[in-house]
Amino acid sequence: MNPITPVILCGGSGTRLWPRSRKAAPKPFLPLVGDSSLFEATLARASDPAHFTAPIVVAGSAHVDLIEGQSPAGNGMRLIVEPAAKNTAPAIALAAHLVPEDTVMLVCPSDHHIADEAAFLAAALEAARLAAEGWLVAFGIAPTRPETGYGYIKRGEALPGGYRIDRFVEKPDLARAVAYLAEGNYCWNGGIFAFRAGTFLDELAQHRPEMARAVREAVEQGETQGARFLPAFAPFSEIAGDSVDYAVMEETDRAAMVDADMGWSDIGNWQSLREVRADEADEAGNIARGPADLLDCRDVMVETDGPRVSVVGLDDVIVVVDGGEVLVTSSRGAANVGKLKGPSNQ
Repeated sequence: MNPITPVILCGGSGTRLWPRSRKAAPKPFLPLVGDSSLFEATLARASDPAHFTAPIVVAGSAHVDLIEGQSPAGNGMRLIVEPAAKNTAPAIALAAHLVPEDTVMLVCPSDHHIADEAAFLAAALEAARLAAEGWLVAFGIAPTRPETGYGYIKRGEALPGGYRIDRFVEKPDLARAVAYLAEGNYCWNGGIFAFRAGTFLDELAQHRPEMARAVREAVEQGETQGARFLPAFAPFSEIAGDSVDYAVMEETDRAAMVDADMGWSDIGNWQSLREVRADEADEAGNIARGPADLLDCRDVMVETDGPRVSVVGLDDVIVVVDGGEVLVTSSRGAANVGKLKGPSNQ
């Protein structure tokens, strides 16, 4: 099998991880787990030349310096600078136009955590084999709880190395999430995909012809500047953006999935990050990064970039101090941090 081309999507501002994540230094470029940023870890997972080619990264102009600064020298990266944010389907289509049509692309968000890299590689190789046969393949993340914040995928009939997708399901209420977990045929949709470039473009042309046309014209009229590719502004900016899920995956009759039990988290908020950092907790479940005093506390997480934080007699609280801003939330409230209206959360 030919090497797989990683396509890394860098988008979003990570406002639910405010005040640590901000527009100038958003979530993908922060060392939230370990010493490497999430973007650096994403590149590293798909860097073995035995299996992968040099990566293609798709991002907006605001993050070009961060991307180039965090990319290993000589890794051969090609950077597509989007003229406007139009969601994942046009971003993937840009990359698909820059490679031969038989190239198998592995599309990965740049801001997810994967604990088991061996399991990730095994799933990627299975997905690539299916993709080479013309399937459009999603990673089905093994669910660990009845989660209401993720979309789901239902397994259909078995395929060699995977399954047809029976259907995609929107974020469920708690009762349905409990039922999905009990049934055992539902997985989380983690936003990781594999497909041949030509297959993807054919499906996009069938189901979103105007989007496909605009992306093609933006590439034809674009220009290369060293390792950067700049699509033309006018055709791309006119696109009605849409996700790859809605534009292609839910429309095609060639949707497949592979199981991926790989310690995945989208680190969507501070509570998710606390779960990922569970191995840092003391006997009371407390986690502290930076100077902190925790007295008579349980399940408290503190992250501070300098000022000492003292917490006494509290349970299930998250305290973040960064750049002069302070956040205090419960785990229940963590999902709503992105709704804060303060100017520093923009």
